[in-house]
Amino acid sequence: MAPRVQLEKAAWRWVDSVRPEDIHREHIEIAYRICVPPCKRGACRRNCKGNPNCLVGIGEHAWLGEINENSFHNIDDPNSERRDKNTFVGLTNLGATCYVNTFLQVWFHNLELRRTLYLTTQIQVLTIFPFSDYEPRSICEHLQYLFALLQNSNRRYIDPSGLVKALGLDTGQQQDAQEFSKLFLSLLEDTLSKQKNPNLQNVIQLQFCGQMSYVTVCNQCGRASPLPSRYYELELNIQGHKNLTECVTEFLKEEKLDGDNRYFCESCQSKQNATRRIKLHSLPHVLNLQLMRFIFDRQTGHKKKLNTFISFPEQLDMGPFLEGKGIKCVYELSAVLIHRGVSAYSGHYIAHVRDARTSDWYKFNDEEIEKMEGKKLQLGIEEDIAETVKSQTRKPKCSKGYHCSRNAYMLVYNPLSVPGFLQRLVDRDNRKFEEWCLEMADMRKQSVDKGKAKHEEVKELYELLPAEDGQQYEFVPLEWLKKWLDDSTVTKEIDNGNFLCSHGKLHPDKVGEAKRISVKAAELLFDRYGGGPRLDGSTLCEECVGQRCRVLRLKNQLAEDYKEVTNLVKGPPKSDEGYWVGKTSLRSWRQLALEQLDEDEEETKHIDEYGTENQDEDEEEMKTFNEDILCRHGGLSILESERRLVTEEVWSKLRVYFPRAPQFTQLQEPCQQCLRLEREGKENEALNRMMASEQKSSLLNLFQEKNRPTLTKWPQETDILYIVPLFFVDEWRKFIRRPTKTTPVSSVGNSLLLCPHGGFMFTHDSMLMGDAQHIALLWPGEWEVISRHFLVDQPISICQISQATPNGSSVEYTTQPELCRDCREGFIFQQQRDMREYAQATVYVRKVIDDKRVSAAPEVNVSGSEAEDEREEPVTKVDGERDPDFSQIMHAFSVAPFDQNLSIDGRCLTDDSATLGSLGVIPESVICLKVCTAFILDLILNLNL
Repeated sequence: MAPRVQLEKAAWRWVDSVRPEDIHREHIEIAYRICVPPCKRGACRRNCKGNPNCLVGIGEHAWLGEINENSFHNIDDPNSERRDKNTFVGLTNLGATCYVNTFLQVWFHNLELRRTLYLTTQIQVLTIFPFSDYEPRSICEHLQYLFALLQNSNRRYIDPSGLVKALGLDTGQQQDAQEFSKLFLSLLEDTLSKQKNPNLQNVIQLQFCGQMSYVTVCNQCGRASPLPSRYYELELNIQGHKNLTECVTEFLKEEKLDGDNRYFCESCQSKQNATRRIKLHSLPHVLNLQLMRFIFDRQTGHKKKLNTFISFPEQLDMGPFLEGKGIKCVYELSAVLIHRGVSAYSGHYIAHVRDARTSDWYKFNDEEIEKMEGKKLQLGIEEDIAETVKSQTRKPKCSKGYHCSRNAYMLVYNPLSVPGFLQRLVDRDNRKFEEWCLEMADMRKQSVDKGKAKHEEVKELYELLPAEDGQQYEFVPLEWLKKWLDDSTVTKEIDNGNFLCSHGKLHPDKVGEAKRISVKAAELLFDRYGGGPRLDGSTLCEECVGQRCRVLRLKNQLAEDYKEVTNLVKGPPKSDEGYWVGKTSLRSWRQLALEQLDEDEEETKHIDEYGTENQDEDEEEMKTFNEDILCRHGGLSILESERRLVTEEVWSKLRVYFPRAPQFTQLQEPCQQCLRLEREGKENEALNRMMASEQKSSLLNLFQEKNRPTLTKWPQETDILYIVPLFFVDEWRKFIRRPTKTTPVSSVGNSLLLCPHGGFMFTHDSMLMGDAQHIALLWPGEWEVISRHFLVDQPISICQISQATPNGSSVEYTTQPELCRDCREGFIFQQQRDMREYAQATVYVRKVIDDKRVSAAPEVNVSGSEAEDEREEPVTKVDGERDPDFSQIMHAFSVAPFDQNLSIDGRCLTDDSATLGSLGVIPESVICLKVCTAFILDLILNLNL
């Protein structure tokens, strides 16, 4: 088939010999390409969009051969949600509830606690109600049901939202994990204490509670005062320690009470120096050790995470720490809870738990559960991912039977079938799961059956699509036909609304996007899928064809008219018979005419299915003839130099091409509003020049930047200086230099330098160190002038105060308003944080030989993801050759990564896993590169050989 452009030309070739008023039906059908021969299968590689009779290459090939049932549905196999045999069940993360999931998995694997929960009577007494209507209500009931599902559910993972909602937790906010553990166990203990069975009342105490005492000994009389106490976990400080033994030792070490912290002795009846220590009297069945990784930072006022490596054993002997020597009390490690991340306010929680029945270790990560190989605890992967920003220490070597972690925050050491009523609940949930699996399978089958039926339908209808010559026909969208053939299950109704012209018929330009089909095929398609409007042979638009004919004929005549108008404008018009035209319009009228005709040819206005007009949004902004002499008020422009007079004959020819162009006769007066605004503008310019002259003379030194006060050397002739934003001074100077081109400055915005509480944001020292770039200093006399000429929202001043002291005189500096210390500390904190944030920052690399700078590499642009991740999980760089920065350095200096010795400020950069922020490499830093000496020596030796 001929290309689309050739089809377009052939459809309108007749316009050269036919006037618009002489158009007949045969011309209309040629314009709509009704008689263009259809393409045959195999002749077109792709569909001919310019030919409405081409029905090949629209997707029919997929329905004429073998079919693939998987293409008829998008439903995943429901069995992928089924729990595999001999595996554990995961828990869904509801947003930020991973810390809850880790504790639930640890408690579930405590067989004694699970057995006790199954024996509580809360659910049993509820079985008197209809079982199908029962839903857990209390926290204990939810936990019972959750444990039962974790044990016997058919699902691969379950949703803990019932328990989380009962606890009143915010699923979008991560809570303190250690605090959650304490509160939940306390709540569970209170619930179980109300059970009638005495064996259940104290199960939390029997499982997790130990006895200790705080013993205080008076140094004066030697009296010991023990204070007994219970504990459910030992909170161990890890700062400054390397292993678990050191942490427990510090927890039990003796503390001196002296000075303001002296102890009131009952025997001495006075405050005395004393010692205090903790004594462990008994240990719980399950020993929970809380490693205090999250501490309060007094400097920042926020919590922070300690990323200290702590070594802990697989078997822990707590006998040496108990009162009463010689007691053997050995525990075995059963769970390690991990916080993966560098911040106390973000990150992710996972749990490593040992199965009490098989001794296999499992990693529980919300829905994902991984079994460790070889029945051993493996923490290496978690440590690699959680590399910290500040710590550059490498992981220490661990002895056999020990593990090291910088992310473990809780260690658990340890020395049943589901009840019938709970199993019934689990069976009910399993039935729902099985019903869901059957429903999904049935939906897959229905989709396949529907697809097969659609396959037969398409094959039948496709044979009916071609319209025979001389028979009636209709048009349908090409894109709809493609969608009908592409989508095996769902097809929308037929929409011909976008094909309508302004007369409500088929637009001639849209025939390339439609296909002509037989009336029989159209009836079947519209009956099955609906839609409209229906477009048949009677909807070919004679008005649009006539308009296109007129436009094309004008385009052909344009060259001749252009020559004639060019000759006519050379002569002057007769008096009182001329018309004003823009000089720019006159110079480019041929191009404007072509653009106008193109717009007419495209017919941007259409009618949608509701009969409303959709007009091109840019039509009002389209430049037309004579707009260059049209003022903003719609009148004749006052700029006489931009217009000229032409004869009536010239104007009549131009009006043929620009019927909507503004028309101004020779007698037309210019716009009166523009004349008035011009006079007012000249008056305002005179006022601005006078104002600028007055302000410049009264503040000449400020304008010329002469004799300016500085803080580095305080002027002796004054004790007070005034402060304004540097932005105000810059804008004021711009106005003085160009008073007629810029807007006068009317106010001094000193509030820019103040915090929301009205306090000043800078100190004298900070302004000396660089904050002065935001401000300008004024003499008192200059401030008086500023106060008279401008509106001041808040005066700001700095005053020097001299005081006599025994060692001489001292000088202090105060500001008014006074410094807001809280906001100043926040400002400094934000500045320091900004220095660590990289967003396409530039870092320079210089090559150095014999401590002399030789050359500089191109800038290394570092994005935020390459430097420090906003989620506070830094990106580690393991293989330097694959790192873009290493590669850029290698190409710039021809030095391989393993021969690059990098340093900054005398410090060697050797840790490949560290981030730029942790190494102190801030934007605009310069990194020095030295080539490895051993590499050079080897090169010389090889050359000699």
